[in-house]
Amino acid sequence: MSSSGAPDVPAPNAPAPDVPARTAAALIGWVALSVVLPGAAHLRGGWWRTGALLLGSYLTTVVCLIAIFTGADAGLAGRALNWLTQMSLAAAVCGAAWFCLVIHSFLVLRPGTLPRGGQIVTGAVCGFLAVVVAAPFALAAQYLSVSQRTLDTVFTGDGANGQGRDPWAGRDRVNVLLLGGDWGEGRVGVRTDSINVASVDLRTGKALLLGLPRNLEHVPFPPGSPMALRFPYGFELPESRPGWREDLLFSVWQYADDHPELFGGRRHMGAETLKETIGYILGIRVDWYALVNIWGFAKIIDALGGLVLTVDRDIVFGKYDEGVVRAGTRRLSGAEALWYARSRTYSDDYNRMRRQRCVFGALLRQADPRAVLGRFTEIASVARRIVRTDIPRPMLEHLVPLAWKVKHAEVTSLQFVPPLISTAYPDWERIRLLAAKAVRQSVREPDGPSHPRLRPGPTPEPASGPIDEGCGAL
Repeated sequence: MSSSGAPDVPAPNAPAPDVPARTAAALIGWVALSVVLPGAAHLRGGWWRTGALLLGSYLTTVVCLIAIFTGADAGLAGRALNWLTQMSLAAAVCGAAWFCLVIHSFLVLRPGTLPRGGQIVTGAVCGFLAVVVAAPFALAAQYLSVSQRTLDTVFTGDGANGQGRDPWAGRDRVNVLLLGGDWGEGRVGVRTDSINVASVDLRTGKALLLGLPRNLEHVPFPPGSPMALRFPYGFELPESRPGWREDLLFSVWQYADDHPELFGGRRHMGAETLKETIGYILGIRVDWYALVNIWGFAKIIDALGGLVLTVDRDIVFGKYDEGVVRAGTRRLSGAEALWYARSRTYSDDYNRMRRQRCVFGALLRQADPRAVLGRFTEIASVARRIVRTDIPRPMLEHLVPLAWKVKHAEVTSLQFVPPLISTAYPDWERIRLLAAKAVRQSVREPDGPSHPRLRPGPTPEPASGPIDEGCGAL
């Protein structure tokens, strides 16, 4: 009672004197409850207005997030790539706010009313709880920041496409040249040992993988191009030493890089030249390329936990044939998967192409999001060092939903290897006809007619098959 006889009225936001946490266990329980229901401890401690504001804001945010994620699709994931910096900052702010929330929840419950031992125990537990609660936000902020740096480093291609209302400019397919190279210390230039074009139907996500041998001879170049003017009868060079050929398909990139005088002094024309050359060989337009250093590829596979593959026979490798990947079905390490895909000992380029296709298929099937998240920083660091591409950064917004379609659609493959074609004297017209037929087959509905814009091709041979055809059977 006051001196005037009127009862005391607490301040609107002052803690009520009769509702302290009675025991250390109760205090810890209320603080823990505040982690999932912010404001609960404040309400218990008599901070009615603050508690109601915290709880109401939290529930409103949860409802909004549920509504967003309920209607979310791969398109939203693609658009989110444009907000990585803001999302990283928001995660950091949320982590700091939740940390402060736990500490303040502890304080409003008046731990000073507990015995000294209880104060020490509850303070330590609640401090640990604050760190544990903030850690996921800090980790998310780190992942988002790493993602931003990785994307900005890898996707440096120029171009305004991706900004308009129709990023595909009315097209119904997109073609990406997928290359495996071996640049690095101790090696001069880039040799593109693995050459495939992923042709993807934009509507269905059905993908066709067109593979070309690295040892194609007499490679033709688009009429009127600098390389065609230099090699009007196909890519032919004198032997650098007896039996040593440098005028095969895998050398086109490096030859263009080594001869800027062919391009009016412009340097680093290898990628663009190879794109135009592959497009001309297959009779398609190649939109972009992605080049992966195959020696760093093994680290990616290791980070994913390896690949389960069925090796149909022992694969010997090494300078002196000292290594072997044994036949059988098991999980291969990155190094084993790499040698399985690359070795030509007691084999040839065409069997190697088949094995590379098997590795592609295994990656498509076995990529585990949990493994990616668990080794995310390591994978991102490796990716920045081993991947080159000219895909513009703004196009990622549209490629992410397309990749989601590909993940859940049929992937077929056509490999241009003997006896289908001769690598020494390729029939270029036949290659184009088979590629066109494979594209028509890839857009055909399971039980329906071909795409209405396409007509049946003139070649009777089956054009393509599943990407894992020939894989997995002992």
